[in-house]
Amino acid sequence: MLVDPSAEDVAFRDEVRAFLRERLPPDIKARVDNGVALRRDDIMRWHRILYERGWVAPNWPVEWGGPGWTIGQKYIWDEEQGLAGAPRLISFGINMCGPVLIHYGTEAQKRHFLPRILSGEDVWCQGYSEPESGSDLASLKTRADRDGDLWVVNGTKLWTTMAHFANKVFLLVRTSQEAKKQEGISFLLADLDAPGVTIRPIHLIDGLHETNQVFYDNVRVPAENLVGEPGRGWDIAKYLLGHERMSGGSLGHQKKILSHLRRIAATDATSEGRPLIEEPAFRAKLARAELELKAVEALMLRALGGVSAERQLGVEANMIKIRGTELHQLLTELRMEALGYYAEPYVLSALTEGWNEPPIGPEYANGATPAYLHFRKVSIYSGSNEIQHNIIAKAALGL
Repeated sequence: MLVDPSAEDVAFRDEVRAFLRERLPPDIKARVDNGVALRRDDIMRWHRILYERGWVAPNWPVEWGGPGWTIGQKYIWDEEQGLAGAPRLISFGINMCGPVLIHYGTEAQKRHFLPRILSGEDVWCQGYSEPESGSDLASLKTRADRDGDLWVVNGTKLWTTMAHFANKVFLLVRTSQEAKKQEGISFLLADLDAPGVTIRPIHLIDGLHETNQVFYDNVRVPAENLVGEPGRGWDIAKYLLGHERMSGGSLGHQKKILSHLRRIAATDATSEGRPLIEEPAFRAKLARAELELKAVEALMLRALGGVSAERQLGVEANMIKIRGTELHQLLTELRMEALGYYAEPYVLSALTEGWNEPPIGPEYANGATPAYLHFRKVSIYSGSNEIQHNIIAKAALGL
């Protein structure tokens, strides 16, 4: 919630809430609310609804299809989506590749790719992580060798989220072995349906298929699909990671979990015959989570208040990434604790397709354990939280 919203902000929030009530499909909302895995069609259906309204890319400038919102309006939109149970769009094109192209791309690249990202004709994924690289992204080994008017790509990328939903990928590739490792990396755009691309699923600990390993065997990519200068991909990667670490820019989803947690503790869960909310130890944990949320939100609002065309987020994005992911994990832990034995078993088929018979316990309980397991990853991706601490120490403290 914005600290001191203007009359325009209040009116905009009312407009957003009305839109979400009217246009968010009930079946998609039910899947989100009950932790049922979203299908590609669910996400793309919501994408098309937002595209018709002109609200797909809040962070893009008007000249490339953005809605022209203020920072406050972007924050309100993201928060209300989370509170309403709207699904996240596949963000790699909208929140990552799009801003990179707007900032670094050629005019031809912008005119070709940006409209297709907006419409959903192209769905993107991110080719960064590799086996044996860990958090040392600059040690990547996937190569791109120049062959006339083509780049020929060989290597493999790991943990490629939503590659099975996507038709495009932006890649960090090594185009030079002679410079120091950060300077030999380039940023390349490729087709996932090109000859030589193989996508193999990785099922995570929650049992769901979200990530993949993608193999590139002599994949031929047009030379004009290189973004920026050869060997300058590391600068682009750092720019992109700032957008990724901020995620959606609000805590709407976490606020929804906290609100649901309060309801569980007050009505659905008991301790020695009394509502769990009356148990002092759990009530203290719940209060701590609420204070943590307010602290992260204050940090986020202060950081966003300093953003302008001349100044983008620096180490604030790293700080928000650390605290935001820790908060998300705390909330999923508390939900597990509140549900007790109802969180212990879960039925994978109900997690993917929903129940076709009365659920075991509350319907939403089936998604509690998978969510707890799934969100162990948030303190690792986009650079582990340990790496974030190192970045902050170097950039802000000079250590």
